[in-house]
Amino acid sequence: MGADQHIQWQDAAASALEWWADAGVDTLVEDELRDWFATPAPPARPLAVTSAPAADLPPDTLDAFMAWRMGDAVPEASWNAQRVPVQAQKNPSLMILTDLPEPDDSDEAGWMTGPVGVLLDRMLAAIGEVREQVVIAGIAHARPLTGRMPADAQGTLEELARRLVTLVAPQRLLLFGAEPCRALLGPDGQRGGLRTLNHDGLACPTIATFHPRFLLERPLAKAETWRHLQLLIREPTA
Repeated sequence: MGADQHIQWQDAAASALEWWADAGVDTLVEDELRDWFATPAPPARPLAVTSAPAADLPPDTLDAFMAWRMGDAVPEASWNAQRVPVQAQKNPSLMILTDLPEPDDSDEAGWMTGPVGVLLDRMLAAIGEVREQVVIAGIAHARPLTGRMPADAQGTLEELARRLVTLVAPQRLLLFGAEPCRALLGPDGQRGGLRTLNHDGLACPTIATFHPRFLLERPLAKAETWRHLQLLIREPTA
């Protein structure tokens, strides 16, 4: 062995010893004798992996679902935003589904407040309804700082909205804006066409129309929205 190879071997050995020292190995002698000629034992089988606990699935009764909806198992729990509870009741004459709470909506104020709420109250009065007898809910129960639902939460929130509508079982359903229309009527759902929503045993007349916040910006669209409301209230219910 040449001098250079001998020096390299010493350097490698010193490096290995330094690594073992850093790792806490203080002896190179095993406590028991080893048979170096024995046949190696087969590798141990890995321990069975314990499956993750089942997801916190939403309850199947309205009151329990509404309590669960304000808990920690929903997308809004991580948004650092105030959640607005839904005052839900079974079989209302009308249910309204919007996208998000308005900026001033709160537990105390309720859903669709401010200028949007003033316009909504006028719309309801025009079709013989009052806010206190109507269920108002959103796809999301909190408003992110961006004012838009995160894309990665959209699918879950839409599924929860469908579950809520099914549990409420309204006599008629009014959808405000594109997000509720897509969530309840599917990607081919369109504004203005009267549909019968059939979902998990529920069948109720449903129509999608402009959101009141859009009508505040485009007052000329109120005439079309009025036609949509007329279609909805003329449809007989079961």
